[in-house]
Amino acid sequence: MPGLEVAGRRFRTEADYRAALRDQAKIDKIKSQTDMRQPGEVITLYADMQAGKYRFETVVGNDFDDEIYELAQQFKRQGYDKDSRIAAGKKARRAEKKAAKTDSAGQKSVRKTVSLKDYDKNMQAVILDELKKREKRRKLMLALCSVVAAACFIYFGVYYYFADRTETSYENLADLKGNTTLAAGQVPTVTIHYTDEEEIELKVLPEYQTLYNKNKSLIGWLKIDDTNIDYPVMQTVNNEYYLDHNYDQEYDKNGSLFLDKDCDVVHRNTNLIIYGHHMKSGKMFGNLNMYSSEDYCKKHSTIQFDTIYEKGTYEVMYVFRSRIYNEDEIVFKYYQFLDAASAKEFESDMQEMAALSLYDTGVTASYGDELLTLSTCDNSEQDGRFVVVAKRIE
Repeated sequence: MPGLEVAGRRFRTEADYRAALRDQAKIDKIKSQTDMRQPGEVITLYADMQAGKYRFETVVGNDFDDEIYELAQQFKRQGYDKDSRIAAGKKARRAEKKAAKTDSAGQKSVRKTVSLKDYDKNMQAVILDELKKREKRRKLMLALCSVVAAACFIYFGVYYYFADRTETSYENLADLKGNTTLAAGQVPTVTIHYTDEEEIELKVLPEYQTLYNKNKSLIGWLKIDDTNIDYPVMQTVNNEYYLDHNYDQEYDKNGSLFLDKDCDVVHRNTNLIIYGHHMKSGKMFGNLNMYSSEDYCKKHSTIQFDTIYEKGTYEVMYVFRSRIYNEDEIVFKYYQFLDAASAKEFESDMQEMAALSLYDTGVTASYGDELLTLSTCDNSEQDGRFVVVAKRIE
């Protein structure tokens, strides 16, 4: 449906479009109440967003979340914290109080001081009792705030620990890609037994030999130029392990990119599906939803996915939003599309994805072409997914 665009993002349905408008209105209100030039206000806003004070429905909100994250990190790297705003606020309030104490003629106003002794004994008892209650409430509130603050510090500490560890780890892996020094004298081969009669022996490409020797779950490498997507792709017997484990098989909330367990890169499926988390830090597939912009897609139209046995280049064909459906729902489920048994079935699947696509890339596929699907979470709806489908061209 033409014209359903908000903040550079195009939406497929009227409902998604209206949700995006609501998000944009909420963002405009937040910006009107926050001075983006003040480090303390930005950092405080980011903390409020992390604590769930602001909820968004669409990718427009995700973009704003990422914008505030990057700005907050920039200020933090410059040595600012949220107290930068608090200190400024206190200074302003002191100035206001000082001004309030001075009348228009420049004379300080006189304020009468009342002491407890000015009241009778009954009233004194009532006042003291109320003061004790207030003190108890203050201490309780202070204790609760301390617990919440400690929990927040722990959460953010763990979050940044994993984010920093992940970034360092994958930078090191990128350095090992193409490095054959550690693989010298131990060039890996993989023997695959499909049946008793069929046995295939394959050699791992030289640039992935060192990485494969470190972790035999490596199945390939995904890279999109001029983006942060430059990661190894793992595969194991289930689709759960690498949701929260990294290449070094350590627990990591960022997880890893991984190929669907039912995909076969040797007896090639019609469609290979790679999953990854949508991390707010931008790690893994955190920036995949940038493809909702047609201009972004035009600038990043090719995807490099090498298996450990061969190289491959793909061109983006469809970009759409979907979700995980109930088993009894009769609807196109992209995550079940691995093989097309016939040209008719293939064409039907292409029509389904074309109908969902946010825009027309002009790229089409025919039965026999090899496809690659990248899938990540999308909070535009419950169990939502953001999907990019590409066709192999090399």
